[in-house]
Amino acid sequence: MSDIAPTEPLAIFPDPPPPLLAQTLDLAGYPWKAVSNAAVAIQQEPVDGWAGAVISAEADPEAAFGICRALRKRDAPVDRVLLLITGSQLSELELREDLFDDFCLSPFHPQELEARLHHLFFRTGRTTGPEIVEYGALILNLETYQAAFGNVPLDLTYMEYELLKFLVTHPAKVFTREQLLSRVWGYEYYGGARTVDVHVRRLRAKLGEEHAGLIQTVRSVGYRFGQTRGAISR
Repeated sequence: MSDIAPTEPLAIFPDPPPPLLAQTLDLAGYPWKAVSNAAVAIQQEPVDGWAGAVISAEADPEAAFGICRALRKRDAPVDRVLLLITGSQLSELELREDLFDDFCLSPFHPQELEARLHHLFFRTGRTTGPEIVEYGALILNLETYQAAFGNVPLDLTYMEYELLKFLVTHPAKVFTREQLLSRVWGYEYYGGARTVDVHVRRLRAKLGEEHAGLIQTVRSVGYRFGQTRGAISR
């Protein structure tokens, strides 16, 4: 879902954020910066404004709602505010609907949080992320699900494309087979690690002998795409 992630950071509360929240945003490709209170959120706002905000109200609901209010009740309000709350806090949302755009119950499932953020950015038309991802001569069109090396199209299945897209958009990072299963196939997929190995082998074959080494095997760990070069998005 990182194909529509913003270029400006999200404001995240509290500071430091819950580890699962930070991990989910990082893996999904959303830039973020943690803030400790409303004043800091205003003081540290980027020149082009916050792309949005994810505010956790679990530990300190009053401070959380205070940040929401500070971001929304001003001349240039922050759009796309997502609130994380517990089931016991649902009643606190009454008469505060103008302070946020959506909420997610915590503890949350990473896929649900990603889906809600995706919906927020898609719905508001803030699709500032790339439609094309490039890594050297490798080009992926995120709208048409087409891939090509130079001017030569790659005949990929849907899951081969999804795996390649994930690897290309996370260059130089090492992922275990289990991580790839959960991130590409989904948390509800019960296939074994061999599924990843089979798809990597097919991708290498389709990339050709000259470029098969782009997908590297990290012994006893998993796989990594590329080395130090990053994907170039536009």
